[in-house]
Amino acid sequence: MSNHQALAIKYRPKNFSALIGQESVRQTLVHALDKKKIAHAYLFSGLRGSGKTSTARIFAKALLCDEGPTSEPCDACENCLMANEGRHIDIIEMDAASNRKIDDIRDLIEHTKYKPSIGRFKIFIIDEVHMLTKEAFNALLKTLEEPPGFVKFILATTDPLKLPATILSRTQHFRFKKIKKSDIVHHLEHLLNLEGVGYELPALELLSRSGCGSLRDTLTLLDQAILYAKGFVDTQSVVEMLGIINPEVIEELLALVLEGERDRLLELLSTLEDGDPETLLDETINYLKERLFSHDSRFYATTIQRFLLILSEAKQLLAINADGGFVLALTFLRMVEATKLERLDEAIKKLENSIAHPQSAAASLQPTASFHQPTLPPQEETPEAKFAKLKRKIAERDEQLGRCFQEHIHFLGFDGQTLTWESRANEECRHELKKYWPIIRQLVQEIFGLQTQIVNQPSSRPSEPPQSTPNTTIPHDNEASDESASMVEEAELGNPASCLPAIGGLAKEIDAQEILEHPFVKKAIELFDPSKVKIFPRV
Repeated sequence: MSNHQALAIKYRPKNFSALIGQESVRQTLVHALDKKKIAHAYLFSGLRGSGKTSTARIFAKALLCDEGPTSEPCDACENCLMANEGRHIDIIEMDAASNRKIDDIRDLIEHTKYKPSIGRFKIFIIDEVHMLTKEAFNALLKTLEEPPGFVKFILATTDPLKLPATILSRTQHFRFKKIKKSDIVHHLEHLLNLEGVGYELPALELLSRSGCGSLRDTLTLLDQAILYAKGFVDTQSVVEMLGIINPEVIEELLALVLEGERDRLLELLSTLEDGDPETLLDETINYLKERLFSHDSRFYATTIQRFLLILSEAKQLLAINADGGFVLALTFLRMVEATKLERLDEAIKKLENSIAHPQSAAASLQPTASFHQPTLPPQEETPEAKFAKLKRKIAERDEQLGRCFQEHIHFLGFDGQTLTWESRANEECRHELKKYWPIIRQLVQEIFGLQTQIVNQPSSRPSEPPQSTPNTTIPHDNEASDESASMVEEAELGNPASCLPAIGGLAKEIDAQEILEHPFVKKAIELFDPSKVKIFPRV
């Protein structure tokens, strides 16, 4: 008959120094024992397999040791030997999952009335205490608050939120945290060396991750892996046993994503369709987490964030029974597209650097495969070209107006602030120009600049040079005009009370200068400090 023991039982810790990953709990209990400050009731809560029951047994042994209470039981006296073998008559263990009713608690309370048989204390360890009924909790309250001096309670639970506040207030609460992956891996290495079993370190890391911070669960998986791998725990055997994806495959997938190799990526994904797509997504998330904390230069934090959002959406699609192969292909192709955004971020950073340090960053702004730099700098338009552009835009607004402006308005000059033209319009054309004058003025400001003033040179005075006088310059709507002003001036300076005809259902357009003087626009310019403000007309 085989006497093989499970690793979790065979290597259960017998003293505080053997506890794995619970330093805060160990330190507090050790100090309490050394200073003889023992409470009457303790509550241990935390993840399954994190060491709650083992700690309770070690603490009970430390209280009953002939040398104690001590933080270092001798493991030689009768009390220690019986405690290690689980047969000490004064250590009473009770499983609240199967003894949860009020009658079970009444029997326990009855035991508290009698002094210990051998040791100095009678210790009650109640596991999964949150399973007790409401009536059982109420029956335990009085005894838990004021037990006899020789009675100690140690309660253990995986769900402390289910305990009544009255129970929590009567105990010292110790929270057992998830054991770190690195601590579990080191412990597995130690045990396999004691057992004389060979192993690969990546295989142990996979087992540790699958155990999710529970040492007991991880040791159970290790037992299984030793049998499956026939005495040598290698990565491929663990991958097959757990049904997970080999980390090398995940690494290859993400390498293809970063390289943008869509065809090879789809080919590799097609070989993974028979597996569990959700497992592949989970393994990819775990791999990205490792890359983030290992400071892998290939993966920026923003890249990992985008990948994580895409993977989370993919898991939601799988939750509604979407086709697994299609979801995987779509997910990884979206991740390829997300890397292009990262390259755009790099370009923006280079541009910002060139603005802050134009000389030092000049070399970094050379043309690349993704961003092309023009070979010739753009040349500024001449005033004649701008005036021709003005004619085209006016014609686009209204064909008849454009024909009138083309035939009767002739460019004379532009000095950077003042546009001068000559008008030879007849009565019909004067009417069109007057009707559409706000549009003409706004287009002039759009093409020549917001501060541009318009000077008209009537055809009756061809020999006189253009002059910028109150009668010929047109900066504002409310300036006066005289009888010698041109019909363009009359349109601009006409009766303020009159209303210009609507154009396509729109009223008279607002002057661009008025827009710039608006408080909201001025505040925006003050906040953002733009190098250029451009106002587009509303069509």
